[in-house]
Amino acid sequence: MINMKELTELSESLGCRIIPECVLSEYITFRFGGPCRALVSVNSAESAAELMKYLKKNSIKYGILGRGSNVMVPDDGFDGVILLFGSLYADIEEDGCELKCCSGAALTAVCVRAQQLGLTGMEHLFGIPGTVGGALYMNAGAYNSEMKDIVVSAEYIDENCEIRTISAEDMDLSYRHSIFCENNGVITSVTLRLERGEPDDIKAAMSECMEKRRSKQPLEYPSAGSTFKRPKDNYASKLIDECGLRGLSCGGAMVSEKHCGFVINKGFATCADVLELCGKIQDVVMEKTGYKLELEPVILK
Repeated sequence: MINMKELTELSESLGCRIIPECVLSEYITFRFGGPCRALVSVNSAESAAELMKYLKKNSIKYGILGRGSNVMVPDDGFDGVILLFGSLYADIEEDGCELKCCSGAALTAVCVRAQQLGLTGMEHLFGIPGTVGGALYMNAGAYNSEMKDIVVSAEYIDENCEIRTISAEDMDLSYRHSIFCENNGVITSVTLRLERGEPDDIKAAMSECMEKRRSKQPLEYPSAGSTFKRPKDNYASKLIDECGLRGLSCGGAMVSEKHCGFVINKGFATCADVLELCGKIQDVVMEKTGYKLELEPVILK
């Protein structure tokens, strides 16, 4: 049982905003999902650690959310508290060729800051719609560039609610994976090391990257980005297309006709619609090709 008065008083004492019974569809890029018991916008690593201590002590389930770009929320919502790492915790500090970014900073905002400072190395990550913390959690990447190429270290809150520092070498970074997927660590800041470059050249490369996204991806529809992880020695979009699933629909969910690697929300999709469609895709692809497709988005439950 959540003592909402107590949680509200704690949140406000820490300078954090709290929204009881918050509808989560507004906080994920797929634009569906039910409510959580409360959403708390954290403003520092210390406040996040204090909130986690309180929630653990009182056996209250909690989840972590950034910009919600790789997340699905069930239609009946999340029976717990969401800690939101967003605009209240999004500072970016420069130290030579390094940027220390609070985990709530949008990855695109970090790319823009780097460009303004004449720092190169992030151009291909421009346009990925997540936070820098979320990007590190899943080792996000595009066009042969990944977070592991530029990350130096990170701060995170461990299972004992202590703030720790970890080097890139110890993060077990691989395709769409980091150690945080296993150790339940909550990333609070990320330090990136870039190189000096020409701001105009960097801006041109970012614009080229964004144009590629617009031309190839269904950015005009809500989605969670790539729906399936890349199988070994193949591509999910290629397999889905070869199986004749382009445009397949379930309710308001549809395989994008522009890019088969995306399941999109046509405007009225539910989480159940998306999961049903994904299940059909997985079954057909397995039956016809022998490949087992794995969902990339995390289901908040």
